Amino acid sequence: MQRTEAVAAVVLGAGKGTRMKSDLPKVMHRIGGRAMIQVLMDAVANLAPQHCVVVTAPDMQEVRDCVAPARCVTQSPALGTAHAVAQARPVLEGFEGTVLVLYGDTPLVTADTMRALVARRLGPDDPAVVVLGFRPEDPGAYGRLIGDEDGNLQRIVEYKDADEQERAIRLCNSGVVAVDGRILFELLDAVGNDNASGEYYLTDIVAIARERGRACAYVEGAAEEVLGINSHVEQAAAEAIYQNRLREAAMRAGVTMIAPETVFLSHDTRFGRDVVIEPHVVIGPGVRIGDRVRIKAFCHLESAEIGEGAAIGPYGRLRPGAEIGADAKIGNFVEVKKAVIEEGAKVSHLTYIGDARVGAGANIGAGTITCNYDGYLKSFTDIGKGAFIGSNTALVAPVKIGDGAIVGAGSVITHDVPADALAVTRAEEKRLPRWAARFRKRRQAERNRKAENG
Repeated sequence: MQRTEAVAAVVLGAGKGTRMKSDLPKVMHRIGGRAMIQVLMDAVANLAPQHCVVVTAPDMQEVRDCVAPARCVTQSPALGTAHAVAQARPVLEGFEGTVLVLYGDTPLVTADTMRALVARRLGPDDPAVVVLGFRPEDPGAYGRLIGDEDGNLQRIVEYKDADEQERAIRLCNSGVVAVDGRILFELLDAVGNDNASGEYYLTDIVAIARERGRACAYVEGAAEEVLGINSHVEQAAAEAIYQNRLREAAMRAGVTMIAPETVFLSHDTRFGRDVVIEPHVVIGPGVRIGDRVRIKAFCHLESAEIGEGAAIGPYGRLRPGAEIGADAKIGNFVEVKKAVIEEGAKVSHLTYIGDARVGAGANIGAGTITCNYDGYLKSFTDIGKGAFIGSNTALVAPVKIGDGAIVGAGSVITHDVPADALAVTRAEEKRLPRWAARFRKRRQAERNRKAENG
């Protein structure tokens, strides 16, 4: 019978992002709309760890804030991966379960793979250390895992120390490990730094455990899970992998994507049933999409809620605070920001609605603008149920259009319009017979004179 015990996680997150050419800590660069370390922390949370410790550098308050309420410890100076894990001693001293050691810049390790590591650690041979191995297309300079087909691990050989036979092995070391918490710090204390870098390497604990008569083992995972991010090129590769995961999960849950490779989701995108997403759609964080919604091509959505049966786009933009009601329509080249579009309302094209309410069944004509900002303050526009706003109208907030009111095309509305009233602010139309013909004749004569005079 498989035994169970408590799990703890130590996440190494002290990298400063030097190779990212960025002032931002490496683990704060984003994948799927959030910091990469948060992607990993969410996977860790699926194991309900008894302890979760994040190792940071001294000047990384941003990282500490990001991973809260996880416990954070500081590594200073940075003396290698074994030294980093050792900083968790004040939190994990006396912990007797399995300790997972993970890397904040390797965010794609899944909860299932973590569970596999823990399960192997709790196997009948009671291995002291279980290493996550993988088989990349190009093993290159990765360290090699020397083991057998049953998952037993004899040793880790660094590429520079490997002979030709060992270099031919394709099973590589990811650095991710599960360790017996009862002896973790005993093993770490035995790690030396007699190497070219003068650092304390976590991988040395395998040899130390074997020398002390303990078994070690490995679990094989997918190469894409252990992709480390040290550059923006690798960040883009990780984003592509993560997006594929999100798309596949959405489609398996019933979402139709006509060209899924052109759709970009966020970690927290939520879909109802029978949603259709057309090509070239970007969905940022904080978007909730109801049943039977259709997102047409070339839309950009963030921090918005879309009610059932609504249609968005093409070329629609929903900014933070947009709430689109059931069966409402947001058409092409329409931008909605911090506004409620109620049930059945139509905003079909070439319109900006910001800091506003559009009542149920209202119709907003092309070119309408809610003028919500005076250079100092934002003001609110309230458009009533069943109102009709004519094309090319400017509604200067704060202003209220009553239920059923009509605003004539081309109007600039600066005062409230009562329910069922008509408001029109057009200038008086003037007609001058034959004026255009005389104008063209005069201008052509001027052009001819200039041509004659050179």
